[in-house]
Amino acid sequence: MNGRFGQSGNPGGGLLVAGTTSDAGKSVVTAGICRWLVRQGVKVAPFKAQNMSLNSFVTREGAEIGRAQAMQAAAARVEPTALMNPVLLKPGGERSSQVVLLGKPVGELSARGYHAGRQEELFGTVTDCLAELRRTHDAVICEGAGSPAEINLRRSDIVNMGIARAARLPVVVVGDIDRGGVFASFFGTTALLSREDQALVAGYLVNKFRGDVTLLEPGLEMLKQLTGRPTLGVLPYAHGLGIDEEDGLRVSLRGAVRESVVAPPVGADVLRVAVCAVPLMSNFTDVDALAAEPGVVVRFVDRAEELADADLVVLPGTRGTVRALAWLRERGLADAVARRAAEGRPVLGICGGFQMLGERIEDEVESKAGTVAGLGLLPVRVRFAPDKTLARPVGTALGEPVEGYEIHHGVAEVSGGEAFLSDDRGRSLDGCRAGSVWGTHWHGSLESDGFRRAFLRRVAADAGRAFVPAPDTRFGALREEQLDRLGDLIEEHADTDALLRLIEKGVPTGLPFVPPGAPRLSPATSAHAELTEREPQRCSPCPAHPRGCGENDATVAQHKTDDASDHSNSLERGAP
Repeated sequence: MNGRFGQSGNPGGGLLVAGTTSDAGKSVVTAGICRWLVRQGVKVAPFKAQNMSLNSFVTREGAEIGRAQAMQAAAARVEPTALMNPVLLKPGGERSSQVVLLGKPVGELSARGYHAGRQEELFGTVTDCLAELRRTHDAVICEGAGSPAEINLRRSDIVNMGIARAARLPVVVVGDIDRGGVFASFFGTTALLSREDQALVAGYLVNKFRGDVTLLEPGLEMLKQLTGRPTLGVLPYAHGLGIDEEDGLRVSLRGAVRESVVAPPVGADVLRVAVCAVPLMSNFTDVDALAAEPGVVVRFVDRAEELADADLVVLPGTRGTVRALAWLRERGLADAVARRAAEGRPVLGICGGFQMLGERIEDEVESKAGTVAGLGLLPVRVRFAPDKTLARPVGTALGEPVEGYEIHHGVAEVSGGEAFLSDDRGRSLDGCRAGSVWGTHWHGSLESDGFRRAFLRRVAADAGRAFVPAPDTRFGALREEQLDRLGDLIEEHADTDALLRLIEKGVPTGLPFVPPGAPRLSPATSAHAELTEREPQRCSPCPAHPRGCGENDATVAQHKTDDASDHSNSLERGAP
């Protein structure tokens, strides 16, 4: 039985946060609502049915999910699981993505192949995962993707109105007023939905507002008259809301937590970090912990001359190691990095960046390019394996404890240098160091405060900088402060009573239709729409559950994990 919103045998409360566009603020609002609810004593979980992102995270059970959902789980103060992001798409180019189902990769698909039927095959998995979360939590706050008014994709939608209709979730639409046109965006988003979809849209949230909110009120009232739906809050523009994003080029904690005017360098010098913005860059959040340090200036670069004044150059992770390596060579960055290494100036490679620093890459998996020469700066040879390594390792480096997570196909054979990361007996666990060049497969290692400070001291010494790391920077505490700021935004600027009613009582009745609505559904679409109207389905019999899971019960997490191979087979048959 759920504590606050659920009744015995019934699912917990729920809400879908949709957006007028990508980057409207769905992730921020979802995290803010989660943090606000958990502070009210509500057991809450985040959920995103389908996520497209190169920024991912590994859960404790070894499942890969989007970093945004891991961040939202932290906001909800719960452990992230694969149930919170059952489908993750990791782009490998403009037209194809790796499909990660329940935390495990199951194949590559083109965009056309995915939307031409494979996406709908995952619908039962997605609804089961949401039902399981609702069964075990008081409330589940779901995040949509892009816009619910992408009418070209409505037939195969499993993340916006598709999941909202399946679970009868009220929908709140977020709009970014800083971009302009927010009233037209709210109205147009609603008016392009079908009558059935519109019946779930319960209100709007304005995001990133600057100025006097009273000047906005006449427009909000007119919007209510036009759509019959209230605006449930106007969230102010808040500088430096540094949270883990799906994609984009920004350092999320730089300037958000420790701006230079607030926290000057502890020593005489600043430390300049240049991150090479390689194609298909993944998990660029690795440098957030560096940017959180007073006196550390982090910037992304794509030209060789921008490395000249850098004290540390970082080659980050990438979904396309061979492609990124070619890009470095084409732009002269490879030669610039090699010159740095020859001069004894610090270079750090993380995951794909580590692989590029080695002598040779054998890739018949990711790029299928065969054998490719690396930069030759570390005594490492890399072979891409079909199976992906997903792990949450711990170890030591520079005499300090380190935690991280691994997401890679590349297997490194180290033939020299010094170990980067070791176990408590000094045995090598991962990575390599040769002179001032460092490499590791571990993401997130710089979030370990003691190691980060020791590493920055070593970098400063090699770079000849009088930089001193702050003794009291605690990255985990800074993230908690950011999540609390998100909760404060909701508590102070949203109609929390109205949000609670939606979460607890569901979709309001009598919401008016805003013409013209979506075009009439095709027969295939109608069948999918009919499916989404049904009650949560009874789990199919399987070895773990020979009689199914019972009326309206969700499949348990272990059952879904065991069943992933069945879904993966159908996906792989459709891979290009």
